[in-house]
Amino acid sequence: MVGGRTYNSREVKAVNDNDMLQFERQCREEGYAHIAGIDEVGRGCLFGDVVAAAVILPPGLEIEGIDDSKKLTDKKREALYDIIIERAAAFSVARVDAATIDRINIKQAARLAMKYAVQGLEVAPDYLLVDAEKIDSDIPQMPIIKGDARSQSIAAASIVAKVTRDRLCTDQWDAMYPEYGIAIHKGYATKFHREQLLIHGPSPLHRQSFLKNLFVVQQELF
Repeated sequence: MVGGRTYNSREVKAVNDNDMLQFERQCREEGYAHIAGIDEVGRGCLFGDVVAAAVILPPGLEIEGIDDSKKLTDKKREALYDIIIERAAAFSVARVDAATIDRINIKQAARLAMKYAVQGLEVAPDYLLVDAEKIDSDIPQMPIIKGDARSQSIAAASIVAKVTRDRLCTDQWDAMYPEYGIAIHKGYATKFHREQLLIHGPSPLHRQSFLKNLFVVQQELF
């Protein structure tokens, strides 16, 4: 809801997709001060948590090179992560584990992680810009299709979430389960990952509900 009514991204006056501050600017014109961008990563992985981030950036801040985290190199993401953490008015990261994903499904788990990220912000947001989702919250919000490529705040959240999850893969989960090569593919369904699953079976951090749909010969895994 902006200015007392619900918006979707097609109704926003500014439609220049090269302007990464168009949505934030409109919200500020409507009187909102603490605008949080929210995104998640790891939705399509076979292994590990889904990770969400919420970021509130100061008014007028423009971060050069910021974009959808999937379009950036690892080196560029890491550099932007440091800038975002240093310059943000507030940021928060939240995780929902594989067992919960199996229990409530990945869509609901991603929404839950986003909700937890918003709740973890030290500065209370008065408006939410969310990448293609709607969060269970009383705070006014706008879901934006491809928001991580159209809103600086959402792109910042995308980068923070991506770097956080990648570090979990390389610094923690790969050491726990080295046979799967988590540091290389970050838990996605690569050929090598699928082959290792056939050899070793799933770990406790694999999403069982994803694996049952992935393999034709299920008895080889379960």
